[in-house]
Amino acid sequence: MKNNVYSILKGKFLVSDDSFKNWRVIIFISVLALVMIASSHSADKKVHEIARLNNEVKELRSAFVDGRSQLMRLKMESSLVKKMSEKGVFPSEIPPRKIRIKSQQ
Repeated sequence: MKNNVYSILKGKFLVSDDSFKNWRVIIFISVLALVMIASSHSADKKVHEIARLNNEVKELRSAFVDGRSQLMRLKMESSLVKKMSEKGVFPSEIPPRKIRIKSQQ
């Protein structure tokens, strides 16, 4: 048992007669490790991109809601009366009446 541990620590399995099998396994595991690391980095990059886009969506949604509320305030009759009274245009005291035209046939 002690001899086996020393041979592994010294690396004899890499230089022995059947070391070709061992090298193939080591290279295969190394390539798999590199693929796994690259995949992990790619996934992390996508997670950061998704988080950035979610923040941008939240900002745009809040800007939309703010713009919509400003538009609603500007469309109110009281704000229109105030703006037009500054220019000298006042609302009519007489309510509008419907004009009906009878066709002559």
